[in-house]
Amino acid sequence: MTYTTLLEEWEALLERRPTFREPLKAYREILVAWSRWSGERLAPLGWTAAECRERWRRGVPLLAETSPVVEPEALEDLLVPAMELLFAAGTDDEALRRFAQAWDRGEVTPAALLPAKGTLGSVTIRERLGLTSEALGFLACGGLRPILEDYFAGCRAHFSDGVWDLGVCPFCGAPAGFTDILESGGRRLACHLCGGAWIFPRLKCPHCGSVDSKDIVKFQAEEREEGYLIGACRNCHGYLKELDRRVRWNAGSALVEDWGSPHLDLVAHRAGYWRAVPTLIDLERGSRPGS
Repeated sequence: MTYTTLLEEWEALLERRPTFREPLKAYREILVAWSRWSGERLAPLGWTAAECRERWRRGVPLLAETSPVVEPEALEDLLVPAMELLFAAGTDDEALRRFAQAWDRGEVTPAALLPAKGTLGSVTIRERLGLTSEALGFLACGGLRPILEDYFAGCRAHFSDGVWDLGVCPFCGAPAGFTDILESGGRRLACHLCGGAWIFPRLKCPHCGSVDSKDIVKFQAEEREEGYLIGACRNCHGYLKELDRRVRWNAGSALVEDWGSPHLDLVAHRAGYWRAVPTLIDLERGSRPGS
């Protein structure tokens, strides 16, 4: 799928939910920037199927043992709309200015946005600049998606169901951002950072790994939309939104459906749950519930 198509899906979703058009308008600029991305200066990862699968058998995401060479200038056009969204959402202006200044001085590089174990972006950089985990995580998702999608393009064909059973992306290691229930009834997790996707057990928490059925809870918004649910874990209080594509067969891509359903995030937050990959609701709140 091209980013032009993703942008078209976004417009189609807002046609279905016109009340969200104004609150979510900043997302469009991110998608426009992605559609303009050219990966000509990016060398894709050329690992063989055996090299990829050896790491997946060890439970190691590919990005844990490699890294794309990204020139800062190539990333800047992608970061600008994400930065503007953060300013508009009320993120600490001084922290964002410190990030921009450190970037200009070369003290912060694209590597600072890559996922670390259990988080998005460098914890060291985040703490030094005073950024929230939500802000740095959103910069990572807003800036890196086209880059990492191109970087792993050649490795996608090497992936098959059954080689990966963790709740983080097998390609980049980022936490899952959305859940799709497929026509087969299987559960597919989606990565917003690189566009990866993988099958995951339906009765297992992708955040803490709990397989106790008593920990799994499903709920909806008051104004129910058929096919849309929130799947949460009572053990770790993490959640993911999910879409049953057996019902909503004509729905958009995972990222579009996630960004376009902030009302479900609000319901989850009010119930005391958190998510690992931030959206606009998280940026405006600035922290996890109860933190």
